[in-house]
Amino acid sequence: MTAKQELAKKAGSIKEKEMQEQSRKEEEPEKRNPQNKAAESPVRGQPMLRLLRADEIECRVGTVNEKGLSLLLFKDARVDQKILDETFTPFGWRRTHQSIDGNLYCTVEIWDKEKGQWIAKQDVGTTSYSEKEKGQASDSFKRACFNWGLGRELYTAPFIWIPAGIASIQRKENRYITTDRFSVDSISYNEEREINGLVILNGKRNKVFELKQKAEPQKKREPKKKTETKGIAEAQRKVLEEELDRTGVTIEVVMERYQIKRLEDMTPEIYEKALQGLKKTKTKAA
Repeated sequence: MTAKQELAKKAGSIKEKEMQEQSRKEEEPEKRNPQNKAAESPVRGQPMLRLLRADEIECRVGTVNEKGLSLLLFKDARVDQKILDETFTPFGWRRTHQSIDGNLYCTVEIWDKEKGQWIAKQDVGTTSYSEKEKGQASDSFKRACFNWGLGRELYTAPFIWIPAGIASIQRKENRYITTDRFSVDSISYNEEREINGLVILNGKRNKVFELKQKAEPQKKREPKKKTETKGIAEAQRKVLEEELDRTGVTIEVVMERYQIKRLEDMTPEIYEKALQGLKKTKTKAA
């Protein structure tokens, strides 16, 4: 082998090693994060958006009166952004806003790699008491995320009522108010992604509401339906007896063959099989 050929061989070997190294590097991200592959296909074949954790849910006062107050569960727009990033990566989703008839709409789009296009879901926001435009933008974004299923489990929350004896309620002019703050300490869901356990604390970390987690009811196994069998008719029995008499085969032999103890246990199916068998049997010698 000449020196020129030897150098060409070495160069080819180096090039091959470089290609193998590049291929290994490309495969490493998927090995490190097995969900990367699912994230690349955000619409088809991807895992469902995860359920909200307790620390991602806000408690807001709904109504207040002299008897107590009600609480509503909310999610923050920042939580929506974080979960979208987790599931689709920051490059796998996008949001846009549009004003229609004076109302601000938000469109959240997810990249569908299989179709090679963006899939969009849209919703409108409501006016906020402070920072009107910012409030509408945030609300429309959260509503659009609800359309994608993000935080939809909050719709299954129970009615949360805190009695006046537990909550601090004051009357201010013609209305009742509270200065208490509440937070979700724990939350659980059933297989249908519905809330089945919930604990809420006040600002002093005292438990003020609890929905105890119920054990999932086990599906009752339906008893196997017994196959209703009807015995053979009198006319069929007469035909069978004639064949037994013609062939000389006893009824005991037939019952033993088809594993029945009584002639009354003979089903129409067994009768047909027995009759066909007897018809193929030669007539007994006179």
